[in-house]
Parts: sequence; structure tokens; C-alpha cells
Amino acid sequence: MRGRLWRSSNPALSEQERETFVHQLMEARRAVGAAKRADDRQAERAARSRVQEAKVALGERGPVWWSDGAPDQNRKMVWNSTYADWWTKSGQGSEV
Repeated sequence: MRGRLWRSSNPALSEQERETFVHQLMEARRAVGAAKRADDRQAERAARSRVQEAKVALGERGPVWWSDGAPDQNRKMVWNSTYADWWTKSGQGSEV
């Protein structure tokens, strides 16, 4: 998204597991918004912790789920990653 790499969910999760974790993630994100609107920093911290837990469960954060030795480039800008040459050659590098 806008030149930033994001790790995808672990494809080894069953559809039911993935749906459960995505539901938990969405609930936690709504809780973050509600806490921010209420200016409740303690509730916001708790909700952000739940977001982190759901993202780790999905495989989007935390230990890598792949085993091919490829580096974790989550959140890196694509032009600062091992995908930089591909990005430039694909013609998308000019959109940044």
C-alpha cells in the first residue's frame, strides 16, 4: 500500500481460524476508535494490545510463518527492500 510492504496472513490457517482472528482484529480496531473518541488512554492501550494479539495470531506480525529463509520485510518501503529492482522495473516506482 503506497509503496509499503505488508505481511500477509499465514496461509496455513484454516478458513475458520482466519475468520475468527479477523473478527477479533476488527473488534479490537473498533475498540481503539471508541477509546480514542472517549479520550480513554487506558482503554486505548488495552485495545491496541488486542490488535497486536490478533495480528500475531494471523501471522501478520511476530514470528515469520514461512520457512524458505526469506527475510521479513513487513512495513518496509518497497524501494528500501529486496524488491526494489522489481518495483522499479514494474513501472510502479514512478508512482511514489
